[in-house]
Amino acid sequence: MKFSLSKEDIGITVSKEVDFSEWYTQVVLKAKLADYAPVKGLIVLRPDGYSIWESLRSTFDEKFSKNGIRNGFLPILIPESLLGKEKKHFAGFNPEVFWVTHSGENEVGDRLALRPTSETLAYTMYSKWIQSWRDLPLKINFWNTALRAEIKATKPFLRTSEFLWQEGHTVHAVQEEAEKEVMKILEIYKKTVEDELAIPVITGKKSEKEKFVGAVYTTTMESIMPDGKALQMGTSHFLGQNFSIPFEVKFADKDNVEQFAWQTSWGVSWRLIGAMIMVHGDDKGLVLPPKVAPIQVVIVPIYKSDDAKNIVFPKLNEIKEQLETTKIRVHVDDRNELTPGYKFNDWELKGVPLRIEIGPKDIEKQQIVLAKRYNREKINLGFNEIERIGMILEEIQKDMLKNAKAKAAENTIDIGDYSEFKSKIGKVDFLTHIGVEKLDVRKRSKKRQVQTFE
Repeated sequence: MKFSLSKEDIGITVSKEVDFSEWYTQVVLKAKLADYAPVKGLIVLRPDGYSIWESLRSTFDEKFSKNGIRNGFLPILIPESLLGKEKKHFAGFNPEVFWVTHSGENEVGDRLALRPTSETLAYTMYSKWIQSWRDLPLKINFWNTALRAEIKATKPFLRTSEFLWQEGHTVHAVQEEAEKEVMKILEIYKKTVEDELAIPVITGKKSEKEKFVGAVYTTTMESIMPDGKALQMGTSHFLGQNFSIPFEVKFADKDNVEQFAWQTSWGVSWRLIGAMIMVHGDDKGLVLPPKVAPIQVVIVPIYKSDDAKNIVFPKLNEIKEQLETTKIRVHVDDRNELTPGYKFNDWELKGVPLRIEIGPKDIEKQQIVLAKRYNREKINLGFNEIERIGMILEEIQKDMLKNAKAKAAENTIDIGDYSEFKSKIGKVDFLTHIGVEKLDVRKRSKKRQVQTFE
């Protein structure tokens, strides 16, 4: 029995410019980054999607380690009585909390929350572990999931009821050291997102209204998306002593006088993957920056007979081995049942940064054809120039950031006060917040975003 797939089954059927939301969903699903789970609001991460997350995790771990931060693990269940210790913080999350009320058929008594965030649990443990100034600073990062009962429309990677993230929690003896930690982490986030995902970001402080519940202040990393909306990409919070006092996170100083500690918390989630999709993707599908691409180079052999295949594959395998010795992630598409044209479209949909095309005629000319995914440029490369592919991938990475910065600049206006805002924008369609001491303005329109941060 034969069957065929239509364009609706395998290709992107809407334009990014025409229906951004539908385009995004199709890219996530058809590029096989994730799929919807049987439970509403949850998604299943597929291998390519998880590989991108692992790449980011590896980079963050390396940078965290250099900053004296180690990884730990926290359980997912938090007793309601424990959450009540910091009522203001908990009240902010209460509408979003999933509750466990039974263990088997028996009621658990004190309800258990499925972790929306881990401050209360972490600081209960920190109060046991910290006794003296010698125990500080304490810097631990946790790679885990958080669960929040989203009542708004969900979107893969951007807003789901369960999501992968990292949350760091540090404790310090003095306020100044804690505040420096807040900014160090924000800079790590900024550099990683720009260097790895090729996404330009703006960093600054959240308004008092938008800060993290329980924080003294919140610093944020945000970027403008192609639909003209700002996306929060990560946050780093100065908690002051707002948690150390109710949770008794305290220490004996060098004079043996008991002091309450100063704390920070910070995190990014797989929302970074969603931002990458939106910023770089096109009507063909996903466009991956080389640094995080699960496959950096795909080799597509071109042949019409077994004799041609026998000519192509020895050279193809030689090129593959040469690239792998330089740590380039390579895949050979040897699916016999598919045409080269189908394969080209398939790998463009999946966003692989570089495609190598090689057939008998190319071997005669002692060359390969390189196709760049991000701008679809094709170049011929001699067999004696294969080592240049690593440099070409680096150039692609830099060019993608450069192009993203240019697009962000087109949709951004820098303003200093509300009067200037009114003169630049005119009629405001959508205004989320105007602070008194700072301006944090977002104007939602088809192609324009105005935003400033101190």
